Amino acid sequence: MQPAQMTAAEVRELARTQHMTTTSGYAAGYMQANLLAVSQEYAFDFLLFAQRNPKSCPIVGVLEAGEYSSELLPGGDIRTDIPSYRIFKDGELVDSVEDATEYWDDDMVGFLIGCSFTFETALVDNGIRLEHIEQGRNVAMYKTSIPCAPAGVFSGPMVVSMRPLPANQVADAVRITSRYPSVHGAPVHVGNPEEIGITDLSAPDFGEAVEIPEGYIPVFWACGVTPQAAVMDSRPRVAITHEPGKMLVTDARDNQYQVP
Repeated sequence: MQPAQMTAAEVRELARTQHMTTTSGYAAGYMQANLLAVSQEYAFDFLLFAQRNPKSCPIVGVLEAGEYSSELLPGGDIRTDIPSYRIFKDGELVDSVEDATEYWDDDMVGFLIGCSFTFETALVDNGIRLEHIEQGRNVAMYKTSIPCAPAGVFSGPMVVSMRPLPANQVADAVRITSRYPSVHGAPVHVGNPEEIGITDLSAPDFGEAVEIPEGYIPVFWACGVTPQAAVMDSRPRVAITHEPGKMLVTDARDNQYQVP
């Protein structure tokens, strides 16, 4: 079966049993989400951080303390159904695991944050070629010089994902993605990466470098890895996140997040 033809439940099962490079291009038509889980003592601060930075941190679901399933992944388990997890302690990355169960306790509050992989189906359906999928790579993600609005203990830079596009398709991509505000919406920047503090596109902070064909322009969307940058800057006691580019594929359909 082709990855795009899989259901969300099938991708979650694959995530539990096999190594995956990325979930981009899988389960076309299903909403994908980022994960940040922190203890209750930090939960309100992060909720406020997300509210103040909706472009980077559009929340699509919140699990009660200790919960590990929801209506977005019926019968699933947030601790195992993502291909890979990152474990942070005091802002330092201490482990990368394919099963986060041993780090999850009854105090953890899980936040699900919209992911731009969700609108990729709409881009492809409108004839826009996505180079990271074509090249079999994870999407390239970068820290920027754009500061997020701080809240409580959380602060840090905006992270963006980059997709190179032909110049004549940039306007179409802006129009299409602007209809998905719950999964980052329209780009935050087009063109010269140095204007947002990115000095080398061949050295992304997260994901993999993507070759930019001649005549293509780099286009940058706000990214749900921003909370990980905030964790690194703000140093909460413990945080569990997804591995960048390896998302939770939910049962929600992407058209539920499309506005007219």
